[in-house]
Amino acid sequence: MQAPGLAGRAPGTTILTSTRMTTPKLPEVWLRGPVPDVPALLQPAAHGLLQCREEVRETVPALDDAQLRARPGGVASVAYHVVHAVGSLDRLLTYARGEALDQAQLAALVAEARVNDQPADGAALAGRFDAAVERALAQLRATPADALTAPRAVGRQRLPSTVVGLLFHAAEHTQRHVGQLVTTAKLVRALGAD
Repeated sequence: MQAPGLAGRAPGTTILTSTRMTTPKLPEVWLRGPVPDVPALLQPAAHGLLQCREEVRETVPALDDAQLRARPGGVASVAYHVVHAVGSLDRLLTYARGEALDQAQLAALVAEARVNDQPADGAALAGRFDAAVERALAQLRATPADALTAPRAVGRQRLPSTVVGLLFHAAEHTQRHVGQLVTTAKLVRALGAD
C-alpha cells in the first residue's frame, strides 16, 4: 500500500521534505496594532519607523566592511544610507520641535558625505539606527495632538511646514533610505556571490 499523496508517482521518485522548524513571520508593524503611548494621528509614523528598525536589524549587522561601503554601479552605500537616515531623522525632529540645527548637527551633515572613507561595522551602524528610532519614538510620544498643526520652519530658507508634516516626512524619508539600503545590500551580496 502506498503512502497518502504518493499515488500516481513513478516508482523511485524522490520526495523532498523539510523537517526544519521555521518561526512564523510576524505581519508588518502597521498590522500589529497601536504603538503604546503614541497619539493616534502619529501611529503611521511610529509604525514606519519601527518597520525600518526591523529591516535594518535584519540587514545591516550581517554585512562586512566591504559590503557596507560597496557602491555597485555608483549607488550610495549601505553605510551611507544608515548614517544619512540617522542624521536626517535627527534634523527633521529638531525642526519639528521648533529648534534650529546646532553646530554638531551641521558637522554631522557634512560628515555623511565621507562615511565611506572609514571602516564600517554593521552592528555599530544598526545600534546607531536603533538609538535614533528610540529618540524619534520618544518625541512622537511627547507630541501633544493639539500641537500637530503648529507651523514650523525648515532649514536656512525657513521653508514652511507643520509639526505633523515634519514628523510624517521624518518617517517616510527614513523608509525611503532603508528601502534603498535593503536593495543595495541584496545587490552587494549577489555580486559577491558571482
